[in-house]
Amino acid sequence: MISQEQFDTEIELIITNAIREDVGDGDHSSLACIPADAIGKAKLLVKDNGIIAGVEFAKKVFKYVDKQLKIKTFINDGHSVKNGDIVFYVEGPSQSILKAERLVLNAMQRMSAIATKTRKFVDLLEGTDTKILDTRKTTPGIRALEKWAVKIGGGENHRFALYDMIMLKDNHIDFAGSVTKAIEKTKQYLQDTNRDLKIIVEARNLDEIQEILNTNGVYRILIDNFNFEDTRKAVKLIGDKCLTESSGGINEKTIRQYAECGVDFISSGALTHSVYNMDLSLKAV
Repeated sequence: MISQEQFDTEIELIITNAIREDVGDGDHSSLACIPADAIGKAKLLVKDNGIIAGVEFAKKVFKYVDKQLKIKTFINDGHSVKNGDIVFYVEGPSQSILKAERLVLNAMQRMSAIATKTRKFVDLLEGTDTKILDTRKTTPGIRALEKWAVKIGGGENHRFALYDMIMLKDNHIDFAGSVTKAIEKTKQYLQDTNRDLKIIVEARNLDEIQEILNTNGVYRILIDNFNFEDTRKAVKLIGDKCLTESSGGINEKTIRQYAECGVDFISSGALTHSVYNMDLSLKAV
C-alpha cells in the first residue's frame, strides 16, 4: 500500500473534485432561500443496520467546506449501528451544512456498505489465520475511500494501484512467453529502474506454482480459481517459501473452506464492487 502521506493526498483530491463537481459556481438552492448568516444544526441519522464508516471523512469534508462547522460525534468508524442511531451532530452556517450534505452522505453510505460486507467476511474467517484483502475493483476516482472502508471493516488492503506493487497475472505471463520469463524480466526491470517493489505472481495450475517456486524473489503466489483440493496441494507445495493468496469467485459460502486450506490471504473484489449502500440521512434539527 501507499504511504499515509500519499493516502491523505488522495483523500484531499477526492474532496476537492467532489465539491467542484457538486457545487460548481454555487449552491443556488441554498443561496436563494437561506440567509448567509443563518446558523443551523443537523444530525446524521442511521436508517439501516451494519458497520458505520466515513465519520472521519465527513469531518474532513465539513472542515474543507467551512472551518466554522462543529461536529459532535456519538458513534465512531467501525462500530455497529442500527436503525434510529444518531452518529453525529453538525452545527454552524446552514448554507455550509447543505453544501457538504450530499458528499458526506454519498461517501458514508458507500463506505458503510463496504465496511459492513468486509466485517461479515472477517467474521466468517474467525479462528483461522487467513486475512481478507480488497482488490483494484473499485469505483473510479474514489478508490482511497473504498479501501479506507475495507480497513474500517477489519480487512486488509492489497496494492493501492499499478505503481506500488508488481502483480504478474495470466495476460502478463502469456505476453511475456512464460511464467519464468515474466518473473526474470520483472526482476531485471526492478534492478534497472532501481525500484523496490514486491512481486506477486498468479498461478493457474500446480505446474505453474512449481515454476514460480523455481524462481527466487516472489513475495506471494496468487492461487487463482483453484478448487479446495488443489488449493490444499498448492499450500503444501509452497510451504514457507512465500506467502499464499486465494482468489477467484470466492463468496460467503466458500470463503471459510478456502481459509481452512491454509492460505495466508483471500482477496475479494466483491468487497467493493458488489455492495448496497447503507441508508443514512442528514436531517435538520
